[in-house]
Amino acid sequence: MSEMVKISVNNVQIEALENSLLIDVLINKDINIPHFCYHQALGKDGNCRMCMVEIEGQKRPQISCNTLVKNDMIVRTVGEKIEKVRRDILELELLNHPIDCPTCDQAGECKLQDYYMQSGFYESRINVELKNNEKKRIDLGSNVMLDQERCVLCTRCTRFCSDITKTNELVVLNRTDHSVIGTFPGMPLNNPYAMNVVDLCPVGALTSKDFRFKQRVWFLESFNAICNLCSKGCNIIVDHRKEKYKDDQVFRFRPRRNDEVNGHFICDEGRLSYKLQNENRFLDIKSNLEINTLDTAMSQIYDLIQHNSKILFLLGPNLSYEEMYNIKNVSKILNANISGYVPTYIDESFKDDFLRTNDKSSNQASFKELGISQDKNSFTYFLNYSTLLIILDNNYFDTNIHKLKNKKVISFFAHKCPSITQSDISIPIASFHEKSGTYINSLGIKQKVVSKMKKNTPSYSINSIIESLKTIIEKGTL
Repeated sequence: MSEMVKISVNNVQIEALENSLLIDVLINKDINIPHFCYHQALGKDGNCRMCMVEIEGQKRPQISCNTLVKNDMIVRTVGEKIEKVRRDILELELLNHPIDCPTCDQAGECKLQDYYMQSGFYESRINVELKNNEKKRIDLGSNVMLDQERCVLCTRCTRFCSDITKTNELVVLNRTDHSVIGTFPGMPLNNPYAMNVVDLCPVGALTSKDFRFKQRVWFLESFNAICNLCSKGCNIIVDHRKEKYKDDQVFRFRPRRNDEVNGHFICDEGRLSYKLQNENRFLDIKSNLEINTLDTAMSQIYDLIQHNSKILFLLGPNLSYEEMYNIKNVSKILNANISGYVPTYIDESFKDDFLRTNDKSSNQASFKELGISQDKNSFTYFLNYSTLLIILDNNYFDTNIHKLKNKKVISFFAHKCPSITQSDISIPIASFHEKSGTYINSLGIKQKVVSKMKKNTPSYSINSIIESLKTIIEKGTL
């Protein structure tokens, strides 16, 4: 087994694992080291040469992505000589690169742009008229657009398709400075994880057809969250923006590294599920009263509870742990039944051997943690027995709406659904990425989400409503 050794990087001593890759040590220690072809999920390739460093005792600079850590190694990533070497390599990368920054979706997130600015290329020696021109705006399939002129041939995308998805759609075509990324005729990019090549691309060669020209990235705000499309709970970055006179809106999801859950990647369906956040929103309190405010709604809820002793709480599997916990406490106070039965989220066709699970919800594991039954027989008995049903983001009745006949119904939903039309009172609630909470994934890992969305439209917090209801019940009056 390798042991920890001491090395010097830019005259600072650090500890590193012997025989580990030097570039990994530099990246993990947040030491700036330019690189295109290397990626920690794909391993070394050694073709871009941008990660050159000086190592004392070596005659010439070495690529850090193919250098193993040794005890007492002395490394320099800065200095006039090594910076000139990287500058010369970068100039070669720019020989055929188009001047697309003003119109490129990658502007603001482009490594070539960042390294260019760091190197200070303020005077160009390149003859624009002699550049090789390649194809632009190629639809590869799977929501991925290719601009061959912008490519730096890091081959991250081809290695992803060969080593990770093993579908081999992307290849390097032609030779020398006419080499480009592309697909063979009749073989479009087509796998459930294809859009990860957009994140892997360090420049603007591969862009998202879905996000293309929607927003400039420097206008977006971000926060860390999890994907709720399945119980894997892949870690994501939510990019959103609140434009003037408009509501806060999510524009994209990006994968966020978590080696215990999803590594570096997410599936395409999960990535595009951000659209579900914005679409078909339920925004106005619905009841049979003339004035629908939260106060009048709470009054009507209290009245329904007072006149119905046979109550069933039906919880959805995308509620947070905290919401489930608070609802369970209120159900005990009311001596009500509680169930988490919801078979509609199980989809065997969605499951694969990489990231996706057959449970298309985010938090069914919390039902078990809190002792909330998901048994079908118990649910059926409770449903038949109850006169008042309180539905909290559970879609069971979307296909069983007839079972609500002759029952009083209170419902809480973020999106429009058939249950709302059959409810005596229905209150709009914050959607999954508009609220903070804890979720337990299929591996039993608890993950905390802290939302930073700023909404204009009314979407009420279940936790706040439940706490208010609890206070009202304990006081015995409004």
